[in-house]
Order: sequence, then C-alpha cells, then structure tokens
Amino acid sequence: MLTLNQKRKISFNSSYLGPEFTDNNISEILDNQNISFEKLDERNKTLAKLLSEKNIIAIFEGRSEFGERALGNRSILADPQDQNMKDKINSIIKYRESYRPFAPSVKFEDAHKYFEVPMGYECFFMEKVMPVKTSYREKLPAITHVDGSARLHTVKKEHNPLFYDLLNEFERISSYPILLNTSFNLNGEPIVNTPQDALNTFSNSNLDYLLLQKFLISKK
Repeated sequence: MLTLNQKRKISFNSSYLGPEFTDNNISEILDNQNISFEKLDERNKTLAKLLSEKNIIAIFEGRSEFGERALGNRSILADPQDQNMKDKINSIIKYRESYRPFAPSVKFEDAHKYFEVPMGYECFFMEKVMPVKTSYREKLPAITHVDGSARLHTVKKEHNPLFYDLLNEFERISSYPILLNTSFNLNGEPIVNTPQDALNTFSNSNLDYLLLQKFLISKK
C-alpha cells in the first residue's frame, strides 16, 4: 500500500484488455457465411503495399482496446500523404462532418522528427494534441488539422509488435513511419468488438479491405 508522498512505481502501458478471438473462431465465421478471403503469409508487407496504393483498410487484430481510442487492433488505416483521404473517409466511411480530423500513429522513436515534441516523447493512448512540424504539414495533409495540430499516437514495438512492424513496412515504401489511424466504427456506433461486428461494419461502409487477423477480405 502506498503511503503519503511515496513515489508510485505503477506504469500502465497497454490498453489491449478486451476480448480476443482465435483464427479458428474467425475462419469458422467466414466459412459459415461463405465469405471469400485470402490468407496472408506476409501480412504487413501486403497491407503496406495496399495502403500505399490509397486503399482504406480496417484492422481487427488480437485483444480490443479498452477506452475510446483505436490503437491498432480495432482501427481503420490509410495513407496520411493523400490530401483527399480525410474527406473521403469522413464522407463515405465515417459519415460525419468534413472538417473532422484524423489521428496519426507513428513509431515512438520517430515522433520528434514530424511533430513538435521532444525525443522520447510518449503518447501511447492518443490522448494529446501536438503541432505537426511546419515542414510536414503539406506532406501529411490527411492527419494535419486546420490549425496545424494532430492527435498523436506513439507506438512502441513492445506494446504492439504487429502494428509497429506495419509502420516499419509502410516506411520502407513511403519513407514515412506514419499511418492515419481512426476507430473501426461508423458514426454513432461503438468501436467493433467481435468478428461479426467487423463484418457488419465492413459491409455497411465503403472500406476497401478488411483484415480479420490473418484473413484479408476485399470488395475489389
């Protein structure tokens, strides 16, 4: 028990506390509904390529996030360099006002290169708004708000290895270790929690792809 003025040693670094589903759970749902899919061997290389080609991809992976922010396990991802992406996601997927901004997820060690934060800055839960560096505001229009700010999410490898590796793969293609990241839901609905939630949202929106762990579903 802590006493008055005793320094706390508790560190909360992960919000991935929700339910998770096995690949067998998911494949059974897909088979029962006769849904076609591709089973990915090189998951993040495939996703990074599709994202660089301006596709919008919903991710359903592992345990769901506890809280109101999407942190890579129940997320909609897109290329932050596309100046039309913000309006596109707002109008045909999120069904909300065009001015509403989207957040960037960035590799932890690279955040200071693109945002006005010190080296080693931590923002693991996308709860803080920081300025985008002036030299990158036009280069990253999809995640830069009208006032030059962005709601930052820094990603450490030990917190989410798969999402971190996806940022790495996207950097190899685009030179930016950053992705637009917004919650996997439609306007007025909660973030998806189960594979069926994910399939329902996918079918009721204009998302290009849905990844259910290792199973990729396409509308193309």
